[in-house]
Amino acid sequence: ALIELGYWLKKSNLKKYNYILVAFSGEELGLFGSKYFADNSPIATNTINYMINMDMVGRLNDSTQSLSVGGFGTSPVWSELISKEDKNFKIKIDSSGTGPSDHTSFYLKDIPVLFFFTGTHTDYHKPGDDADKINYNGIIKITSYIKNILTATNEKDKIAFTKTREVHSGMRSSFKVTLGVMLDYTFSGPGIYVDAITEDRPAHKAGVEAKDIIMQLGDHPLADVQAYMKALSTFEKGQTTTMKVKRGDKELMLPVTF
Repeated sequence: ALIELGYWLKKSNLKKYNYILVAFSGEELGLFGSKYFADNSPIATNTINYMINMDMVGRLNDSTQSLSVGGFGTSPVWSELISKEDKNFKIKIDSSGTGPSDHTSFYLKDIPVLFFFTGTHTDYHKPGDDADKINYNGIIKITSYIKNILTATNEKDKIAFTKTREVHSGMRSSFKVTLGVMLDYTFSGPGIYVDAITEDRPAHKAGVEAKDIIMQLGDHPLADVQAYMKALSTFEKGQTTTMKVKRGDKELMLPVTF
């Protein structure tokens, strides 16, 4: 998708702005690549118009056509260009400019962001995540959708930035531990909704299941993803704590070791 956008931009008539296409590394370790870029940008960050993060766009579900779009609240312009009632996708909108992905590094520099995500899958972080499982037609559709956004913003002056919610300081640091869960970033809380579990990681070993809602981690109530990230930053590798987990109408207390 990134390469196709670059190819298209080179041939396009969008000449009002320059475009930088970057494949960041170290995202899972704590947004290392994007944070370094944002902190050491080759151009002044106050001149960057916006950032689009194509986080995982290769597994569009043909039956649901569900596409999560984050960062919706980071600029008033996005509400003009993005609608839940899209004819090609079932758009799931999240207003927040933060989350455990590379757009966070730019949002923290007061840059409007958009985050595109087709959802978790059972091959995540596994050798079975092979090219034959990519939905190539889905990638074409999503890339075309993003092209339309680029075209529309090319007609506008520098777009306005809007803060979406308080940013906790814990988000700026990398994490020493992880639970090994994939979250539904559009879940409005309270708690964090578990979309999928990575095998042999702390959450899996503790007995967490997909569709669980983690309500508390240690002494930290989890109102949302930001609270979860702040809580994670307080734990060390090898440390044991408890999780309060909601599973259906049951509440469980599960011990977890990082």
